[in-house]
Amino acid sequence: MNRLRSNQEGWIAPVLAAIVALLLLAGPLLMHYGQIAHNDLPTADQRFAPGEKFAPGEPFATTLAAIIRHELDSRTGWRPNDFILWGPSLWADNNANRQLGIIQAVRESGRIFKDNLTKVSSDEFDPELVEADTAFRNDAGKFWLPSAESKYRAGVKHLRNYIAGLKTEPLKSRPINQRNIELIKLFQAWTDLLGGAHAKLYSDEIPWMELDDVFYDAQGFAHVMHQLIVAVHIEYRETIAGRQVLNTLFTEVAGALEQAAAMKPLVVVNGSPSGLFANHRRNLAAFLSEARQKMYSIREELEK
Repeated sequence: MNRLRSNQEGWIAPVLAAIVALLLLAGPLLMHYGQIAHNDLPTADQRFAPGEKFAPGEPFATTLAAIIRHELDSRTGWRPNDFILWGPSLWADNNANRQLGIIQAVRESGRIFKDNLTKVSSDEFDPELVEADTAFRNDAGKFWLPSAESKYRAGVKHLRNYIAGLKTEPLKSRPINQRNIELIKLFQAWTDLLGGAHAKLYSDEIPWMELDDVFYDAQGFAHVMHQLIVAVHIEYRETIAGRQVLNTLFTEVAGALEQAAAMKPLVVVNGSPSGLFANHRRNLAAFLSEARQKMYSIREELEK
C-alpha cells in the first residue's frame, strides 16, 4: 500500500509541471492570436459605399470615433491604465503600447480636424470637436478621477454629436472645408509622427527589452493613419477625381500603412541584416518609410 501511494505521489509533480508548462505556452499564444483578431477593423470604404451620400466630415469623424470605440469595447478594453501585469510596463504589454500609439495619432489627427479641416481663418472652432479633442487628451494611464476610458467615451460621444450636427437644417456642425491648403497640414502632422517613429525603430540605443514597446507604439500610428487616409480619400474624392497621380498615391500609402498595422510577430526580434532571424522593427520601419515618402509626394501634388 505504501509503495502504491508513493508511486501515485510520484506522478503528481510531473503532471503539475506539465499543466503549468501548457498554461505558460497557451497564455502567450492566446494573446498573440487574440491581438491579430482585435487588429481587424473595417475601414471607411466598407462603411460608405461608392456613390453613397454623406455630409463632408462624416467619414473622418465616423472613423475617428470607430478607432477609439474599438479599443474601448474589445475584450481586454483600454490597457495602458490596467493592473501592472497588463499595462505598458510588464508582460502583456504589446496591446497597451499599441494603444498608446493609437491615442497619440488620434490626438494629432483630431487636432488638425478641429483646427484646420473644419475651420478657415477667423471662423470659430466647432464646439463638439473642441470637446472631443479635450477628452482625448486625458492621461492614457489614468485609472480614475477621471478614468481614461470615461474621458475617451465622452470624446466618442462628442464626435457622434458632431456627425448629427452635420445633418441638421441649418447645420449645427462645421463640415470639412475641402481646401487643399488645410489638408496639407494633416499630412504634415502625419509625416512628423512617422519621422519620429522611424527614428526610434532604427535607433541602436534602444534596450533589448524595450524593442517590442517601440514596435507596437509605432504600429499604433500606422493603424490610425491607415484608417483615416481611407476616410480622407473618400472625403476628397470629388476634389481629386480627375487626378490619377493623387488617387494612386492615396491607394499606395493606404496599402503600406495597412501592412504595417497588420504585422504581428509572435516575438519581436532584432536580427542582423544577414542573420537567420528577422529584424521586425526595421521591417516595420520600411513600410512606415514608404508611407511617409509618398505622403510627401501627396503634399507636393496638393500644392500644385
